[in-house]
Amino acid sequence: MVTVLTETSATESTIPPGESHPKDELWLSTSDTAAITGWSMKPEGFCKGDICVPVPLDKADSFVQGDAINVSAFWDLMGKPAVRNANAYVWLLGEGADLRNDTMLSLEAPNFTLPDLNGNNHSLTDFRGKRVLLVTWASW
Repeated sequence: MVTVLTETSATESTIPPGESHPKDELWLSTSDTAAITGWSMKPEGFCKGDICVPVPLDKADSFVQGDAINVSAFWDLMGKPAVRNANAYVWLLGEGADLRNDTMLSLEAPNFTLPDLNGNNHSLTDFRGKRVLLVTWASW
């Protein structure tokens, strides 16, 4: 099994890394690709809604082989970061720089929910329109 992390989810896929493809590439079944990323294969290419990224004709085998899709290659083609741990059992599929830049320019922090010291959950959206000071700490 391989775990794929995206901006919104963590999912385990059914194609283990390195079985029939290089370890440094993330190959998923078409159904896992659609479920994890929201992108699916169509005749016009790798599509999400009305947006399609065509498969480079001269490199089609390096992107699609039977029911398997090289998701890491498509992510690279779209200018999005795809990183893995050393043994390729955990992958992170990030968003492109344009989306991150637009989010930063909006000056609106993404919503999250965390418990306070008493165990009561609080969401950032509970404080919209108010000034908020976030204090974080990490042990590393």
